[in-house]
Amino acid sequence: MAMDANKKTLTGLLGVIIVMGALAWASVPFYNWFCRVTGFGGTPGVALAGADKILDQTIKIRFDASLNHDMPWEFKPVVREMELRIGETGLAYFEAYNPTNRPVAGQAAYNVTPYEAGGFFNKIECFCFTEQVLRPGERVEMPVSFYVDPEITRDRDAKYTHTITLSYTFYEIDLPEPQAALEQVSETEVN
Repeated sequence: MAMDANKKTLTGLLGVIIVMGALAWASVPFYNWFCRVTGFGGTPGVALAGADKILDQTIKIRFDASLNHDMPWEFKPVVREMELRIGETGLAYFEAYNPTNRPVAGQAAYNVTPYEAGGFFNKIECFCFTEQVLRPGERVEMPVSFYVDPEITRDRDAKYTHTITLSYTFYEIDLPEPQAALEQVSETEVN
């Protein structure tokens, strides 16, 4: 009888461990999906095309750029701010420079403040959608096209937003496999 109780307890504990592990594994992708869909935490949306309607009301967009402490690049917005009509498609550029003597790969994380505006700020095309690789001494301008959804004027919290800040932080990542293989060949030839 005591053995059956022990087996039930062990089976229950294993079940709890498996469920907790599955929930922990799924929490990050679920949270990312939730933020993209709702704009929670200032996460902008992604759109295939611009807005259907452009309002006469304008909104100021500010651009911010920063680097993770290990990232060796220089990174900044080309223009610090612009004013657009709500619904109008905007195009901004960010400049990145690799001052090192090696190729460096980077990926940009982004958000929008105030957070209430995140669900209404939509990116059509962005350098942040893919990893970027800069060769030694390379300087590039990277575009982002976006619009602010006219529905922002109907939201009870976001309708009072007059300025939105789009922020990017670049992190160094591993070089993509083909690039890393080329670097190994180059290093071998030098030695």
